[in-house]
Amino acid sequence: MHHELVNIPPVADELDERAKEVLKAVVKEFITKGEPIGSSSLARRGEFEVSPATMRNVLSELEELGFLEKPHTSAGRVPTDRGYRFFVDSLLQLREPGQREQQLIQQGLSVNAGVEERLAEASKVLHQLTQHASVVITPRPSTLVVNRIELVRLREDRVLAILVGASGQVQNKLLSVDFQLSGDELVQAANFLNELFSKGVSLDDVRGRILQELESERAQYDALVQKALKLGAQATELTSNERVLIEGQGSFLETREFAEDVKRMRALFKALDDKHKLLALLDRVQRGREMRIFIGAESEFSSQGDVTVIASPYGSKESVLGAVGVIGPTRLDYQRVIPLVDFTAQVLSRALDDE
Repeated sequence: MHHELVNIPPVADELDERAKEVLKAVVKEFITKGEPIGSSSLARRGEFEVSPATMRNVLSELEELGFLEKPHTSAGRVPTDRGYRFFVDSLLQLREPGQREQQLIQQGLSVNAGVEERLAEASKVLHQLTQHASVVITPRPSTLVVNRIELVRLREDRVLAILVGASGQVQNKLLSVDFQLSGDELVQAANFLNELFSKGVSLDDVRGRILQELESERAQYDALVQKALKLGAQATELTSNERVLIEGQGSFLETREFAEDVKRMRALFKALDDKHKLLALLDRVQRGREMRIFIGAESEFSSQGDVTVIASPYGSKESVLGAVGVIGPTRLDYQRVIPLVDFTAQVLSRALDDE
């Protein structure tokens, strides 16, 4: 996984240095104030020292190139998705989170708890620090690295299978038993399954070995082996998928562009309720094995746009387990939020790897 904070080279060469600085100023001021930026206020700023007419020309050029746009009700300009993208890729100077922020993240994720609790805490601390909605994708069951299988009888025809992962993850599965199975046989079945595979293999590999053994000659003549393998096949047939943990959805209610636009707000909450789109988006982060920033329409997340998703993968040294990120308006503080997401993913990865 790639976590190193770097400044990506420019993606376009059509802007001269003054135009880049003006675009940077517009984006930063709009992020701070949320109001369209006019040429007069920019021209008066000390770093430019140009006439309002010259500044209007620069802003017009940026508008023609698609980096800025002029809202219908204002003479000022606001950044477009393309403007934000150029700002993030080419103009943004990233730095590590502050010491206090790092401490809050490290303390939050250092609690002596299981994987699910750590993931929930990661989502909670990211929301608290950014004041935007945070999202965590829990590991897929198939990525579970299995250390052992435990079998517990609940009643005559029900057995609980407990798959204990190397990093503290636990997957439970209720099994139906349609054959006679004594208490001693249940213990022997669990021992047989645990001897069947080496510790530290994925659930997919465990299941593959069990299904292979079911076809073997031994399973045909040894009744106990067949019973154990049938239980193992059921236990590893996990139908649940990774889950989406979202914290702080109400933060959008405090964002002007959503609070004042009911249609936009409804579209956003509909997208948040439809976990499939979010899962598909964050799956791209996991497959890419590095931080991704989706701005506006790039994410195909909300039909109304104006949403940015910043996410980074987390996992062990061997594999990516999931993704952690922030969902906010396109007008968010990229300079602060990007390092916070990146650092949280790093700390979460180390915490899970140390289990």
